[in-house]
Amino acid sequence: MPLWLAERPLVLASKSAIRHAILRDAGIPIEIVPADIDERAIEQRAESRDAGDVATLLAREKARAIAARLPGRLVLGADQTLALSQGALGELRFSKPTDRAGAREQLKTLRGRTHELHTAVAIARDGTMLHEHREVARLTMRAFSDGFLDAYLDAMGNAVTTSVGGYQLEKAGIQLFERIAGDHFVILGLPLLALLQYFRQAGWLAT
Repeated sequence: MPLWLAERPLVLASKSAIRHAILRDAGIPIEIVPADIDERAIEQRAESRDAGDVATLLAREKARAIAARLPGRLVLGADQTLALSQGALGELRFSKPTDRAGAREQLKTLRGRTHELHTAVAIARDGTMLHEHREVARLTMRAFSDGFLDAYLDAMGNAVTTSVGGYQLEKAGIQLFERIAGDHFVILGLPLLALLQYFRQAGWLAT
């Protein structure tokens, strides 16, 4: 008996290589169909400014966009937001930096402080939202030197623009941190254990 019991592969509405790898390595057959949505416009229209709510909204909109194009298919949307508490001033939310200078500023802001990564997934089929889930991880960056920061940016190159916060924990980004609290897969961008549990409950994975 195969592990994946649904008739067709899961559709991943994301071009994230790490999310694809996580699902593939877990034995989930995947088809990648990235959702072409204006994430910043959706964020601006969001009723809630909470980082977790925004991540859930973006995951939902990605799943809906692709499910509308692929009748009958199971579609997984996922998103992640980064929030830094500013006390009474509320949260400072980050998007992917557009260039090296933007990544440098983000990392200088996060340096020596604890921030939160809110990771959300949504599963849709046709016009129905079947499942939503989100989790949070808390990460504390060490007080690294400016020299280290420039060396890190040199080593990572354009990769610093592919992830919110300017780091990838599975690569040299781990050197930025002194403490991490949360599930590893959540930090990478997919709450895998909860997702697999839902797949089993829905009858799409062998139990």
